[in-house]
Amino acid sequence: MGRAIFTNKQVFHYKAFGLAISSDQPIPGLTPVSLNNSRPYVAIKLGALPPGISIHGKRKLRYASAFLTPAGQAALQIWDVQDGKFLLVRYSDEVEFWLDRSFRTLWAHWPDSSSLDNALSYLLGPIMGLLLRLRGAVCLHASAVSIGDRSIVFVGPEGAGKSTTAAAFARQGFPVLSDDIVALAEREGIFHALPAYRRINLWPDSVKLLYGSPDALPQILPDWAKRCLKLGDREVRFEERELPIGAIYVLGDSTPSSAECVESISQKTAMMTLVTNTYATNFLDAKQRAAEFAVLSRLVSSVPVCKVNARRGILGVEELCEVIQQDFSALK
Repeated sequence: MGRAIFTNKQVFHYKAFGLAISSDQPIPGLTPVSLNNSRPYVAIKLGALPPGISIHGKRKLRYASAFLTPAGQAALQIWDVQDGKFLLVRYSDEVEFWLDRSFRTLWAHWPDSSSLDNALSYLLGPIMGLLLRLRGAVCLHASAVSIGDRSIVFVGPEGAGKSTTAAAFARQGFPVLSDDIVALAEREGIFHALPAYRRINLWPDSVKLLYGSPDALPQILPDWAKRCLKLGDREVRFEERELPIGAIYVLGDSTPSSAECVESISQKTAMMTLVTNTYATNFLDAKQRAAEFAVLSRLVSSVPVCKVNARRGILGVEELCEVIQQDFSALK
């Protein structure tokens, strides 16, 4: 772990997921802002360890992922350090993140074999999802776009097409709030989706579907196949407002018996679908899980949840977007 600690004293301020974020290094994709003390605050220290911490100090394993590397090592481990003073999230490639007990400061550290860009790919995905959840925010593994003054959210299992659908909406002129993580905020009984960061991560097959070539967009990392669609220009816009959720669409395999492309589902089915598509599910204790269930129960009671039968091979992605728009207009 020979990574030198940065000494740059400049501080960069951003907003994302309803948080005010400061960083000692630039974080591409986040929305820059002037210092705003009115938002919940998180300080990020890149290329650093907590002051005075010993990497060989007392640790207690809290979580190990079931997914193993070819060497048989857990791909992700989470530890309590110094009797819970810090939480250590460590990946098998030795990139690690430290959080203090209040979840207000986050340190990122990586070996010489890795890079800042690699650490940021973790930070803007699973680490931010875990941080938000530990701070009490319920996050869906989803994407969200805005239509008018409301947001629509796409959820579903990995590979269901959440990012692809959001990118297709973006190409039709609809701003994107978030990709991969949709943080929820409940304001006076109304659920809002919070804007995240200015990019969509797409697999090459999705890039080819949308742009005609898998190489039409740049790679996020040299050794990672995913491509980056940057948001914020005239053609593909980023939505900076937090917006009330108008509907949630569940993407997945087509239902052969259904004649409808979009169909309503029961609140019970909607509830179980959302439960299986939240962040940090395996890491929560009983109290946190109960609180999450209560939030999701209120969500499905107040927001329409529909199942999208994609009819793969029949409807193209642009046609599917049109169908969803028509259904959303009918719900309104």
